[in-house]
Amino acid sequence: MPQGRVTRTLDISQEPHPGAWEKNHHFLASSHGRNERRLWSVIALTLVMMVAEIAGGYLWGSMALLADGWHMASHAGALGISALAYMIARKHVHNPRFTLGTGKVGDLAAFASAVALGLVALLIALESIGRLIEPQPIRYGEAISVAILGLAVNLVSAWLLHGGHEHGHSHGHHHGHDHHDHHHDHGHEHDHAHHGHEGGEHHKDHNITAAYVHVLADALTSVLAIAALVVGMTVGWTWLDALIGLLGAVVIARWSFSLMRSTAGILLDMTPDPHLVERARAALETEADHVTDLHIWRVGPGHLAAMATIVSTNPQPACAYHDRLKALGPQAHMLSHVTVEVHSCA
Repeated sequence: MPQGRVTRTLDISQEPHPGAWEKNHHFLASSHGRNERRLWSVIALTLVMMVAEIAGGYLWGSMALLADGWHMASHAGALGISALAYMIARKHVHNPRFTLGTGKVGDLAAFASAVALGLVALLIALESIGRLIEPQPIRYGEAISVAILGLAVNLVSAWLLHGGHEHGHSHGHHHGHDHHDHHHDHGHEHDHAHHGHEGGEHHKDHNITAAYVHVLADALTSVLAIAALVVGMTVGWTWLDALIGLLGAVVIARWSFSLMRSTAGILLDMTPDPHLVERARAALETEADHVTDLHIWRVGPGHLAAMATIVSTNPQPACAYHDRLKALGPQAHMLSHVTVEVHSCA
């Protein structure tokens, strides 16, 4: 049977006070606050337009304005889910009940938004099919004006939500676990390294992406509606509006499915990149060290957690195995929470 052995290397002369070794689990995106402010700005703009359109619809007897006003209300509600997720994640960032922080709250909100977006696509498809079967009279001038107004609001909203690349801030956390003669010891090493620009799926803030996709879906609907209405008014093809609606529903459904697939994988702790796992395994293993268990998963935008079990004929301190992971290059900075368990085996 493998036998454990404590391995710890600390320079006592430079060892900080005990509090400096405490680990936080702040796995939020570096742009968390900025994205939250962007969302509230878009929601405020949407609510203003909602009130204006509903009021105008009642004053001028325009059903098109009324319908779009209530659509704006549902739009604000969907964006509100994303904004509340930012607020909840920030409010509970110090809550110890969240074992690995609140970095996934945004992914949960993004998944909910993706489901809502899929329902929107379904409703658009059903409405379009209904209009193909039973064409409805269209007040082209009024409908085109409302569609242009909606497009303008969505373009401004998209501009507000469109951000640059994520910036990660990594907090390495490393545990050396070993056992010998019922004696327990833990080696902790903390690596606080602020790193530069790193793109890729690991850094993507799916919450702001969900809001952005929702706005783009509305903008696409407006563009397609304007094109269909102009052609319909010109040549009298009333059925074109419904057909274009079906096309828009298909595109929105694809966006929804893509967002659901990516966020579901994060919520279920799927390995974000199998190649990264293999590279990490190769970096950790030597002739003396064999990796028997290795897990890497995402705990927040730009933050990955790793857990490795190593059986070794020549056990090293936990910090030594962490140093080997630096061979992963820029992706090593994303390993914000690393736990290494070492077992001695002849």
